[in-house]
Amino acid sequence: MLMVSGIAYDSEEARGIAGAITAIMTGVTYKTSAEMASFLGAFDKYEANKEHMLRVMRNHRAAAYDATEAYEGIRIKPQGINAKYCPDYLLKAATKAWDDAVQFGEKYGYRNAQTTVIAPTGTIGLVMDCDTTGVEPDFALVKFKKLSGGGYFKIINQSVPQALRNLKYSEKEIEEIVAYAKGHASLDKSPFINTKTLLEKGFTIEDIDKLNAALGAAFEIGFVFNVYTLGETCLERLGFTPEQYSDFNWSLLEALGFSDEEIEAANIYICGTMTVEGAPYLKDEHLPVFDCANKCGQIGERYIHAHGHIRMMGAAQPFLSGAISKTINLPNEATQEDIADSYRLSWELGLKACALYRDGSKLSQPLSNKSDKKNSSTKLTMDEPISEESAAALAADISTMVDMGKLTIDDLLDEMNKRVQSSADTTLKRQLAMIVERRALPAKRRGFTQKAKINGQALFLRTGEYNDGTLGEIFIDMAKEGATMRSMLNCFAIAISIGLQYGVPLEEYVEKFVFTRFEPSGMVDHPNIKSATSIIDFIFRSLAYEYLGRNDLVHVLDTPEVQNQGNEPWDQDTPTIGERKPELSEVRVLSTGTQTTPSKAQHRTAHKKAEKGLDAVNAAAKSMQSDAPACNTCGHITVRSGTCYKCLNCGNSMGCS
Repeated sequence: MLMVSGIAYDSEEARGIAGAITAIMTGVTYKTSAEMASFLGAFDKYEANKEHMLRVMRNHRAAAYDATEAYEGIRIKPQGINAKYCPDYLLKAATKAWDDAVQFGEKYGYRNAQTTVIAPTGTIGLVMDCDTTGVEPDFALVKFKKLSGGGYFKIINQSVPQALRNLKYSEKEIEEIVAYAKGHASLDKSPFINTKTLLEKGFTIEDIDKLNAALGAAFEIGFVFNVYTLGETCLERLGFTPEQYSDFNWSLLEALGFSDEEIEAANIYICGTMTVEGAPYLKDEHLPVFDCANKCGQIGERYIHAHGHIRMMGAAQPFLSGAISKTINLPNEATQEDIADSYRLSWELGLKACALYRDGSKLSQPLSNKSDKKNSSTKLTMDEPISEESAAALAADISTMVDMGKLTIDDLLDEMNKRVQSSADTTLKRQLAMIVERRALPAKRRGFTQKAKINGQALFLRTGEYNDGTLGEIFIDMAKEGATMRSMLNCFAIAISIGLQYGVPLEEYVEKFVFTRFEPSGMVDHPNIKSATSIIDFIFRSLAYEYLGRNDLVHVLDTPEVQNQGNEPWDQDTPTIGERKPELSEVRVLSTGTQTTPSKAQHRTAHKKAEKGLDAVNAAAKSMQSDAPACNTCGHITVRSGTCYKCLNCGNSMGCS
């Protein structure tokens, strides 16, 4: 509404209007509640709370008049409606609404103790074609909503053309500005990549029609130049193989010979800049009208400061019974000081709730304003010659080799054996041989003992390392556990240890066991991990962080403080594993192998390379599942749907955060 009216969100005029509208809504509801009370009686316990209830109503009325000195019994005095910036007709309606609400309430009481909040309306607001939700500014002029079933939905702000009309721009100027922001969605007249150049490269008119039909909802033009839009017949006619166009990291436009600069120029013309900054005809003084919560597109620089969000909430809060469900958006580069300032200003303005979100801080966020495109790395196939350095890196992660070569395990082992026999590098032979041979730990090995406490239950995790620092075994102990629990944990630790010694990658265990849910679970006393869904979840989060460099599975990165060193109150009566006689199940059979494996640093590097090699489907599934709870209706595992979790089995929604 503010944008259509040509008023900037972060302005005194906007806050005056928002305060008046909120005052009218809540004032009328309390007047209606008092009228209901005249027939049905006041709410339970009204008489016991009458004095305080009426004091609250008088404070609401004082805020409508901006009479700060009239507030009763509150220490932090919120800002009321600033009459200087509020239209007269709104101000009169607001003050009358609260005069009536107080007058009727003093006579009849109120049927409702509370009447209004600003609820989270993100999903339903978008379904109902709202450009913004609640008291939020727009996330971005052009945004992409991630769908729970995969893919994106392009959302374009529909208020921009009307706002430009109210700002007295001509229809031709409006058309140019809108096209600059959202793109022309057509290959016609596009620079470099257009109908003419594509016909010269072997495309047909039917192929180009398919591309034009898909460009309207495209994030980037590269998202439509693929086998799903064009079909296998088209790509094979152009000379590409199934191995190429089935690879999610492969770029058809690059394969056709277009440079990055040419692709970017065409992308701006077709998909737009997603911002009005730099648009033709648009005056600089009108830019604040179109400011959003985040920088718009790749070239946008303007955005609404966090204090602008908070001050808008401060304008509405004095006229609400409850709190405001609104996210204060912070840019990706926001600091801890920015967050502290936001909380302090929220307190100073008397807000009842404050929710912050830093752009990009979650693995999977429902709304995005730009692409997270990464440079694709060239992948080797098993038919291509591989250097010994490349083979050593591939041997560090079997799953990557399978994905890269599209081979079965049997095919992979046959190929590996051939390369082992043909290689003159004895170190390489040992690295490849470890896949099928057990690699014994040295009799005296290093490791660490980690003490933690999960929801009140003390836990000890011990590790054993090879001489190069890679993980070879684990031990798990709990304080005051029963015999059954102790035996099961010991057997589980032995099974994991044997798998590690036979070459099973630690990351495979991590992906399989993190987010396993059973009791005890909850808050964790640990320097980096602050909550876990189970003991197993904590163990593999810790191992992934220590040995794989997986920062995405911990809540706090390394800090100078050293914690859990034996001075906690619960450390007194919890025996460590070294203070009792080892169980028979803890005995390890050791051999005197002299094989070596990549170092811990090499292992972390190989893991990061492997993550880049994940196909898009697996990567999406990994981020979608995240820390998904079980359905509280049928028990089926849920999947993320925006900020909520939903059950694919029974359709139940677990609610939003």
